[in-house]
Amino acid sequence: MKHRKEPPGDKNIIGVRVVAIRKAKGMKQKEFLARLQTVGLDISPTSLSRLEGQYRLVQDYEVVAIAKALDVSVRELLGEESE
Repeated sequence: MKHRKEPPGDKNIIGVRVVAIRKAKGMKQKEFLARLQTVGLDISPTSLSRLEGQYRLVQDYEVVAIAKALDVSVRELLGEESE
């Protein structure tokens, strides 16, 4: 597994939560990308990596799709309620 060389960015607040939830569910990025496609969000592996590293802005519709693909609430994804 490759580790990031740079510290997290500041473009979004959900990137680290996406990684934590995805890993807690035993999901690899490739599987997560496939789940995102099934809920109507088609993003590239590079784009997902940048999102998770907080180097990419996240659109509101993407937050909804990501929460759905991870099977969590938007509030949980935003860190507003415990898992």
